[in-house]
Amino acid sequence: MTDILERLADVLEARKQADPDSSYVAGLYAKGLDSILKKIAEEATETVMAGKDGEADKIVYEVADLWFHSLVLLAHQGLRPARVLDELDRRFGLSGIAEKAARGGEGH
Repeated sequence: MTDILERLADVLEARKQADPDSSYVAGLYAKGLDSILKKIAEEATETVMAGKDGEADKIVYEVADLWFHSLVLLAHQGLRPARVLDELDRRFGLSGIAEKAARGGEGH
């Protein structure tokens, strides 16, 4: 799975140099951060709705869209998926309560 994320990250990085009219992702980059964030919010809402519907194929499809647009955000900010995977690995074995307390309670 890490390989897929890294390959996709490479493509997303390359799209930064593409003509906005030639690539959906290049177009998102050209529109700026707010457009990328709006797309993530839209995909998050669609993921929630798919979850409520309970149809596995819809859930997978919408989560894939959400992950994809989250990866666009990471690339836009100069971050690689490995940073997120490292953070998840750091949390592995921590209880959710302990992890939240380490962050100061509320938030994320």
